[in-house]
Amino acid sequence: MYRNEHEVGSSILAFLDSEKNTRSLRRDDIFFTSKLASNSSYATARKSIKQSVKQSGLGYIDLFLLHSPYGGRQARFDSWKAVEDAIDEGDVKAGGVSNFGFKHLQELLNSQPRVKPAVNQIEVHPFNTRTEITSFCQQHDIVVQAYAPLARALRMTHLVITSLSDKYACSPAQLMIRWSLQHGLVPLPKSKTKSRIIANGEVSGFDIGPEDMNRLDQLDEYLVTDWDPVDTD
Repeated sequence: MYRNEHEVGSSILAFLDSEKNTRSLRRDDIFFTSKLASNSSYATARKSIKQSVKQSGLGYIDLFLLHSPYGGRQARFDSWKAVEDAIDEGDVKAGGVSNFGFKHLQELLNSQPRVKPAVNQIEVHPFNTRTEITSFCQQHDIVVQAYAPLARALRMTHLVITSLSDKYACSPAQLMIRWSLQHGLVPLPKSKTKSRIIANGEVSGFDIGPEDMNRLDQLDEYLVTDWDPVDTD
């Protein structure tokens, strides 16, 4: 999908075989995710999955996602069947979707797939809560991975964010990550700065109170920071 599977896989294997691996981690301690770039025919999707596994050099992919609902109903079904067969054949451990809206998820579940999607990876943060989608996923045991959980830093100076960050003695980023976790989401913050990566993981020392969670929920303005295919046909 991002044309970096070989580089990422090689880096993982090099680390596992290096002196830096002080905890004696093994391949099965690493969780590797990749995606199908676009939905099309079954054969194209299955070939793409096999190529991803080969490029990574890791033997299998822990989680493989359909990147979007684009391509139409039949292409989604055919691509998902390719994921199911990849799971059956050991190329993939778990399958999921990304940027799927309520109707796409309902459509897939109504088709009675052999394997239900384990994950829906979508943009979610206090300024775009996507309550309908997240509630549906949680009702059907589909994990919501929230990408752009910091709203790409577009609202870090919002008065509610800064005031609650002061109240809980945390950074705005930590506040927004904690909000995601308390909603049962799996936030996927990213940074190229080591100190921020570390800080983004240090969010277990406080809980946001119910009233303040509600204040954050009320910030929803349907802010889309990248793309928004959840309503496509």
